[in-house]
Amino acid sequence: MNADVDIYQNKDLFAPVVFREGFNNFQAINANQAWSLLFTGGQEDKQLEGSPELGRFFTYLLVAVGVSTVLWGYFFSRFAPFL
Repeated sequence: MNADVDIYQNKDLFAPVVFREGFNNFQAINANQAWSLLFTGGQEDKQLEGSPELGRFFTYLLVAVGVSTVLWGYFFSRFAPFL
């Protein structure tokens, strides 16, 4: 096997996708791209591109966890002396 390509000359090969020149040129990204960047540590933005429902699921899950945490804290701080 002969590899004539020097992979170390390509600076974008191992860099996170958000630091590449042609990432998105300040365009808005969708929920799938945002969650994919979070889960892969900025390495890939098209990891979850197959189903748009997955991005909405993670977004709604995060909102549900936040709301339930606030409600939990409110109810148990309010009724804690009576328990």
